[in-house]
Amino acid sequence: MPASFVYDAVRTPFARHGKAFADVRPDDLAATVMASVVERTGIDPARIEDVVFGDANQAGEDNRNVARFGALLAGFPSSVPGTTINRLCGSSLDAVIQGSRAIEAGDADVILAGGVESMTRAPFVVEKSPRPFPAANQTMWNTSIGWRMTNPRLRADWTISNGESAEKLAEIYGISREEQDAFAARSHRLAAAAWAAGRFDDEIVQVEGHALARDEGIRDDSTAEVLAGLRPAFRAGGSVTAGNSSPINDGASAVLLGAEGALDAEPLARIAGRAAFGNAPDVFGVAPVEAANRALARAGRSWRDVTFVELNEAFASQTLACAKLWTELDPSTLNENGGAIAIGHPLGASGGRIIARAAHELKRRGGGVAVTAICIGVGQGLAVVLER
Repeated sequence: MPASFVYDAVRTPFARHGKAFADVRPDDLAATVMASVVERTGIDPARIEDVVFGDANQAGEDNRNVARFGALLAGFPSSVPGTTINRLCGSSLDAVIQGSRAIEAGDADVILAGGVESMTRAPFVVEKSPRPFPAANQTMWNTSIGWRMTNPRLRADWTISNGESAEKLAEIYGISREEQDAFAARSHRLAAAAWAAGRFDDEIVQVEGHALARDEGIRDDSTAEVLAGLRPAFRAGGSVTAGNSSPINDGASAVLLGAEGALDAEPLARIAGRAAFGNAPDVFGVAPVEAANRALARAGRSWRDVTFVELNEAFASQTLACAKLWTELDPSTLNENGGAIAIGHPLGASGGRIIARAAHELKRRGGGVAVTAICIGVGQGLAVVLER
């Protein structure tokens, strides 16, 4: 079977909600990373056989297939097609999975995958009445994050908020507030150190006309003691706060995938295994556990072979629960350069971010085995194993 490789992977800095990229449309964010990959690699964009981009919202300026519009805005010829996929937080990791499958199936030699999200510019939406002249105003929903227009036939415990689910995981796996705050502080400390050491330099592209050059949400001075002063965000007397949860962000990521020898360049990494897994929606945060286990098995690897892990940090409790369940994992190898609690989590772009981080880190180290994994609201997880 043909193999698939990561030839390049980039992302924008991740901006805070309503801050640095508040005036940037999501299709322009997507175009930024798409054009950057072409410029960096020198590939003729006409050689890209499909653009597969993830986007979790798709309710505003990212409607009507943002992958296609991003490619057109990036200056790609109109012969390059594009498709937008939605697996919520896992959308861009799913884009990488689908692109790599197409290459390994022989359907393409070069595919540009990735994802985008502007949670700032996500619109309010109003339900449309089934009656032509409704007597009352309809419900308005904020589409930035969370449930809206929930089907009443779903079990009530399956439609709890993600934050309430994080509280549930903290209870199930015995994760204290102190542990969560310590882990969140670690995320900020390691991300700040990684930026200072230049470890993100090879994967970052700036947005034209914007000065933001570093992830906007990283707090270099964050400590567990400071985080301990924050109030619970989702439950009275709870342990999950804004400080030990991922924030709301804007950003984009792109991953250039190709068959062996497709580009006249050394790949960053090979895609060795991948998997999806579903579990109960009210404990969605631990779905990456089995997804990663299956991806490793498909790669012919075990946890003893793993050099490091990039797990998207939706919540500290969720990340720590996964770490507990991966009993063979050395916890010091988890998110060694910080994670989404500090870096940010623009939903549709986060999977591409962790692929980019893992691929560039494998190159920096000269080889190894990396697990990338992400949890997804409504009870799903994805994982991809990279090797170099």
